[in-house]
Amino acid sequence: MVQERPVRVERRLSAILAADVAGYSRLMHHDEEATHAKLTALLTDAVDPAIAEHGGRIVKNTGDGFLAEFPSAVEAVRAAMQFQTRIEELTISELEETRIAFRVGVNIGDVIVEPNDIFGDGVNIAARLENIAEPSGICISSYVYDQVRGKVGVKFTDLGEQTLKNIARPVRAYAAELRRMGQLAQADTTSIPLPATAISPPALPNKPSIAVLPFQNLSGDPEQEYFVDGMVEEITTALARIRWLFVIARNSSFTYKGRAVDVVQVGRELGVLYLLEGSLRKAGKHVRITAQLIDATTGAHLWADNFDAQIEDIFELQDTVASRVAGVIEPTLQIAEYRRAAQRPTDDLTAYDLYLRARTCTDFWERQQVERALELVGQALGRDPNYASALAVATTCQVGLFLNNWVTDLKATRDAGIKFARRALRVAEDDPYILANAAYALGLFGEDIGVALALMDRALHLNPNFAWAWVRSGWLRLWAGEYGTGIKHCETSIRLSPRESRSAPYLGIGMGYLFTRRLEDAAAMLRLAIQEKSNWAPTYRFLASCYAHMGQLQQAQEVVKHLREITPVVIPGADHWRIREDREYFLNGLRLAAGERVENLPDRAARDSSN
Repeated sequence: MVQERPVRVERRLSAILAADVAGYSRLMHHDEEATHAKLTALLTDAVDPAIAEHGGRIVKNTGDGFLAEFPSAVEAVRAAMQFQTRIEELTISELEETRIAFRVGVNIGDVIVEPNDIFGDGVNIAARLENIAEPSGICISSYVYDQVRGKVGVKFTDLGEQTLKNIARPVRAYAAELRRMGQLAQADTTSIPLPATAISPPALPNKPSIAVLPFQNLSGDPEQEYFVDGMVEEITTALARIRWLFVIARNSSFTYKGRAVDVVQVGRELGVLYLLEGSLRKAGKHVRITAQLIDATTGAHLWADNFDAQIEDIFELQDTVASRVAGVIEPTLQIAEYRRAAQRPTDDLTAYDLYLRARTCTDFWERQQVERALELVGQALGRDPNYASALAVATTCQVGLFLNNWVTDLKATRDAGIKFARRALRVAEDDPYILANAAYALGLFGEDIGVALALMDRALHLNPNFAWAWVRSGWLRLWAGEYGTGIKHCETSIRLSPRESRSAPYLGIGMGYLFTRRLEDAAAMLRLAIQEKSNWAPTYRFLASCYAHMGQLQQAQEVVKHLREITPVVIPGADHWRIREDREYFLNGLRLAAGERVENLPDRAARDSSN
């Protein structure tokens, strides 16, 4: 009798990629249908193309994730880097609690192959590595690290031997430092500032996107320029409150002011589908706006209209323009989603005019600008004490005076800032601009950080396109010790305002890296911040501290020398940092750089950057 031969089991050596959604159960509990739709879209738009491009195949989907197989470890890691970066670009404007982020593990192993699945220890290890990866991160085994080292354009942090569930032996693991990818992170940051062309254009977000370009002033009076710019800013703000729109911040759009532009090129540089441009004519009490909507991918004109109003109806005119533009972009969406203020911000048009003039003093790190803005809003508040927007500007002025030590009585400035913030909140508690200004000031001036964070979260919920608020939210998180979230919020502000000076978000990211002991990365970001704004004292303080902790005392002392040219105050009070160990870590480094006595406080282990 002929004995039946056993069925041959197909095996092969493969690179295995396991991925799942961080916090999937929480996301589904919050909104099942929206989470499912977003996950499906991200798999289609980001994951599937990356895996196919790098020669892989999805073996199976697991509801909240997937398992993929590649013939090469290098291609597996490149695919993961590609789709993780793309997913962050597509979700960058979403709130933290609703954002989808994948964790990825990659391993090499000899696997058993079946038509719709693969099996083996190599697969199990990839799944366990994915469990210890950060949200939006990639964790690889030492086998993969040996294959990809120096080949994928990203650095890895050695996580040491990891004891993984149901895996007999410890596995050495490495985490990809994804924020080191791209030309910006690889550039020599000690040289001259990077030109804008050195940074890749931002990708289009996964929802309708628009930038409002500066309008032409047809009034024949250059003195009316502030009024025209103020109108454009108000229209931008009104559009930004529409949650299904992605709106570029005013400061980036206004980099094109006074220039003849190629609309297709501008669309690429800002990463938007639509541009709104137009003109404004003000004659006496009559205002006319001409606006046109342009498809930034083709340059085609989609819509144009004229709007006429008397100056007394200026706020209604702003809302009308914004709602008409929104209706053209997406007519199927209900305009009831458009959040318009329930009442006019002020009934005193002279106060409104003074407020607009104060807003032109936009650089709150220049003393004369701050003092001029404070004078103008003081006049506006003299006419209308409950004008919330003017109160918000007054709050920001006190912040500028306080941070730059431009006053002799810091306590009086702090008290004035808190008073202005609370007055603004009492009269306009649901205005994103008011909420964000008040939150930042209260956090800086040492009030309850939980209250400040809640106010900022409310502002971002009402206006998820508010770039200024995202970077201030990042700083609030840093002050609270939430370093990973703080870094991400600063990065979000850069996407929403890609052509604005990046000194503030770069400083925020640098601070986050310093407190998570990523000192080389911190120094690089802080040097970039100084290149963007060379007269900002806080950046020099953090860079000096960073160099001191790196053991580079000569460089630290040189930074302190530059700091003394800006301000006589080298060691600040730093009361707004809520984590004592980190506050002293920063101050001790700065004291060492300045040649002062260093407190003998134990340094704790580096904090988890996901805090």
